[in-house]
Amino acid sequence: MKNPTSKFDVELVHQAGLQAVAKNARAIDLLETMSDETPERFVQRLASTFSYPSVDLASMMVLHPAFDVLSFSESLQHECVLLRDDQHLVFVFADVYNKDLQSWASERIKHPFLTALAHHADIAAYLTQHEDSTRTVDAALSDVISGRSVEQQSEELSLNVIEGDASPVVKLVRSTLYDALKSDASDIHIETVPVGLVIKYRLDGVLSQVGAVSERSLADQVISRIKVMSELDITEQRVPQDGRFRAVYRGREVDFRVSVMPSIHGEDVVIRILDKQTLADEAKGLRLDFLGFDAPTMQVMRDQFQLPYGMVLVTGPTGSGKTTTLYAAISEINNGYDKIITIEDPVEYQLPGVLQIPVNEKKGLTFARGLRSILRHDPDKIMVGEIRDGETAQIAVQSALTGHLVFTTVHANNSFDVIGRFLNMGVDPYSFVSALNIVVAQRLMRVICKSCAEKVHPEYIKVPKNIVIPQGATLMHGKGCGACRGTGYKGRRAIAEVLLLDDELREMIANHASIRQIKEHAQRNGTRFLHHAALEMALRGETTVEEVHRVAPMV
Repeated sequence: MKNPTSKFDVELVHQAGLQAVAKNARAIDLLETMSDETPERFVQRLASTFSYPSVDLASMMVLHPAFDVLSFSESLQHECVLLRDDQHLVFVFADVYNKDLQSWASERIKHPFLTALAHHADIAAYLTQHEDSTRTVDAALSDVISGRSVEQQSEELSLNVIEGDASPVVKLVRSTLYDALKSDASDIHIETVPVGLVIKYRLDGVLSQVGAVSERSLADQVISRIKVMSELDITEQRVPQDGRFRAVYRGREVDFRVSVMPSIHGEDVVIRILDKQTLADEAKGLRLDFLGFDAPTMQVMRDQFQLPYGMVLVTGPTGSGKTTTLYAAISEINNGYDKIITIEDPVEYQLPGVLQIPVNEKKGLTFARGLRSILRHDPDKIMVGEIRDGETAQIAVQSALTGHLVFTTVHANNSFDVIGRFLNMGVDPYSFVSALNIVVAQRLMRVICKSCAEKVHPEYIKVPKNIVIPQGATLMHGKGCGACRGTGYKGRRAIAEVLLLDDELREMIANHASIRQIKEHAQRNGTRFLHHAALEMALRGETTVEEVHRVAPMV
């Protein structure tokens, strides 16, 4: 704990309180704005002014939360947390203007405790770091032990509705969805284990455990509840099932795509969150700049996207932003003079002025059948959400050869593996290379949080053997703060490996040259591999070496 000597002027503290009443704002937030200090320095001066010790996130992380005394939901509501070391309880809070908080804490805790001051963002980050026993899921997990039966209700995701749920299983499911949306998670993983189930969120591309149910029968009820919401067969537990449902969150409808998979312990569920309103808001100004590509890469891509015909292939693993890149490309070239048609599974963004067709395999509308129909609808530009089979690949290639510009994606590890994927699908190599203009392989890299970024010398970090750091390089990392939930990362941006097709490369592919020969030719012509693009990002201080090794290792 720190006790700085520098204090705030009493008049400034009083003025913040007066303005808070007039502006209907929090005095503590106004004081921080008026002080123009960094969060760390602000807390130190505030603590000194009010004669409290101060703590930062690093100091808090070495202590354990006492959620058994002061629950997580209470901590979240009052912007405080009760910590426990070997000998003491430490009550950490953020708002010195809240005169009732100390009295409430004394009445609620009923044990002797010390008091310390922290920044509200650090308290939020600490709570986030302990989400395996927190969030609104906490209350639901405690209620679920009572074993009451599941009740079906219309889905609305709000704290008031969740707190009022009579059924603990319904409460747990709604809490899980609510917290995932609040945390900007892209997916929810509900995994069955021998004693129950584990709940995880995918945040910035990385899984993080947020809760668990330790009774098998209750775990089965949770899975059944999700299947009922998704209109799936709750009696069938031996084959995969796919479904979807909607819920209302903050006044807007959110779609959830559900995949249920049998496992040795029961069934696992993955729920993809499709917040269409947020996506639509992003899509209005969606451009390649928005995705974070560097300037030289964007220029090459834009030049290719303006061509009148040919094929643009974007590749990468699931969740690497392929579809978003194609949406950005279409948004940039959509000038109103061309007919643009897409076929997707599902339609994730709604693009103005674009005819978007959702795949419906139950009704026989596959990518291949839809693409055939699109060609009779007089298109100029076509987007095929994904090429999954030889028939779709053949039609896409023919479309590109007959005067259309075709945007599409395919799953492959890098831009060179795409070549083998298409040839293995039975596509004629001469037609393929004639149609293909460019291959873009991409990944999403987590970006270092700007609020807690600090320099670190390579000798103080563990550098994997396959990553070479230049002499004298100074790297960055995030030490963890409230803005980034204590992870050190905030947001993601795209990197790309761009393969441009020239006559010599087309001839090599058509003559079945080895991948090694093709790579050597591409590198001589300026192709930058994914690993090098990721490493350059780290050397610019935008990400970490650990993230480079995780996302784009040298292979």
